[in-house]
Amino acid sequence: MKPRLTVVGGGLAGCEAAWAAARAGCEVVLYEMRPQRGTEAHQSDNLAELVCSNSFRNNSLETAVGLLKQEMRRLDSLVMRCADEHAVPAGAALAVDRDGFAAGMTSAIAAEPNIEVRREELTAIPVAGVTIIATGPLTSPALSQELQQRCGEQHLYFYDAIAPIVTADSVDRTIAFAASRYGKGGDDYLNLPFTRDEYYAFVDAVIAAEKVPTRDFERCVYFEGCMPIEEMARRGRDTLAFGPMRPVGLIDPRTGRRPFAVAQARQDNAGATLFNLVGFQTKMTYPEQRRVLRMIPGLAGAEFVRLGSLHRNTFINSPRVLRPTLQWHDDPHLFVAGQLIGVEGYVESAASGILAGINAVRLLTGEPLVVPPPSTALGSLVAYITDRTRHDFQPMNANYGLFPAIDAPGRGRARREALAARAIGEASVWRGATGLASRSVAPAGVVPAG
Repeated sequence: MKPRLTVVGGGLAGCEAAWAAARAGCEVVLYEMRPQRGTEAHQSDNLAELVCSNSFRNNSLETAVGLLKQEMRRLDSLVMRCADEHAVPAGAALAVDRDGFAAGMTSAIAAEPNIEVRREELTAIPVAGVTIIATGPLTSPALSQELQQRCGEQHLYFYDAIAPIVTADSVDRTIAFAASRYGKGGDDYLNLPFTRDEYYAFVDAVIAAEKVPTRDFERCVYFEGCMPIEEMARRGRDTLAFGPMRPVGLIDPRTGRRPFAVAQARQDNAGATLFNLVGFQTKMTYPEQRRVLRMIPGLAGAEFVRLGSLHRNTFINSPRVLRPTLQWHDDPHLFVAGQLIGVEGYVESAASGILAGINAVRLLTGEPLVVPPPSTALGSLVAYITDRTRHDFQPMNANYGLFPAIDAPGRGRARREALAARAIGEASVWRGATGLASRSVAPAGVVPAG
C-alpha cells in the first residue's frame, strides 16, 4: 500500500510538494479552496496562479535566485519545468506567460495519477496522518486562526503589492523604446523616458494621490522588495529615480542621451499584447491610478487590464515554530512550506515546497529526513528562516549574503562565481541523499548545475 500525504494549498509551494511526493510514489490529496472560496488577489481557478509579477527574476548563476532555479531543476521541479515551457522575453530574467504557466501547472497536476485534487476549503489541520500546509499569504481565516493558535502569538505580517498591466497597443511607440539595460538580453522591455520636469511632476502626483486607507486594526508593514511607489516617493523625491525608475544603462534613441528617469514595462504574455509596469506596485485608488499613471510619457492613452492593489500577506514566526526539515517544532507530522514560512518570492516559495514534499515522503517511509547544506541556495534560506537566535524575523529572498563565508580570492562577481561553484558541488551530493533522481534538463542558455 502506498503512503498517503495531505497537502493543503494549490499554489506554487503546494503543487511542488504534491509533485515531489507523487513522483516518489506517494499518494497525495491536494486541497485547493478555489473556486469554492476565492481570495482578494486571485482571478482564476487555476492552480499556481501568479497574482503579482510574471517574473521569476534573474536566471543566471550570478544571482542566488538563479542558482536556486538550477537546484530546483535538478530536483525535477514542476514549477521550473512549466516556467521554462511558457517563458516570454525578459532579458536576463525568467518571465512567463502567466495564464499559460498556470494552465500548464494545473494540467500537469491533474495528469499525475498519484495526485487527487479536491476543490474544497479545509478549515482545520488534519489530526491524523502527515500534512503539508502551503496555503500561502492569503490563508483562509479559519485555517489562519488555527495556525495563530498553534503559534501561540499574533501572526507577523507585511503588505504585498500587485503592479498594473497595460495593453501593448495602447502604449505610444513614438515615445516608448524597446531595450534592456546595457543591451543585456535583447530589446525585451518597453522603456518610458522622463525629462527632469516630467519626473518631478509625476512624483508630486503620486505623493498627493488618494490612497486606499489601511484598516484600523492593521499596521502598514511593507516588504522592502515590494515597496509601493508612493511609499518610496514619500521617502524622498529622488528615491524612485534611484530605484525602479533608474535610467542607467539606457539611451533614449530620440535624444541620444540617458533619460532623467525611466519607467519600464515588461512583456506579460506570450503574444506580447500585455505589459506590466515593473516595480510600480501601488496603493493609490483605481481612479487615481488611471490619472497618475497616464502621466508617464507614452502612457497618456494607456488601457489598463489590471490596476495595482495591495493585500495582506501573513507569515509565521518560523525560527520559533519550524525545524530545518520544515516540520512543526512540536508536531513532526505537520510540515509548512511557501510564503507562509517567511520566504519571499515565487522561486523561494516553490523550492520550500520541494523540500517539504521530499521530507514528508521520507517520514512516511521511515527514512531519515534531510536538510540541504547552508552553502546551497535552498539550504541558506532554510538556515535563515529556522535560525532560533533570530529575534526580529522578516521575510527574505534568496541572496548570496545568506551563504556561509568562502575562502576564495576576489570580490563581487568573482566571489559570487565561487559561491555558486561550491553550491553546485554540494547540491549534487545532497541531491543524491534525497532519493529523487533528476528528470529535467537545463534549458538553452542556462548554465547546468552538477
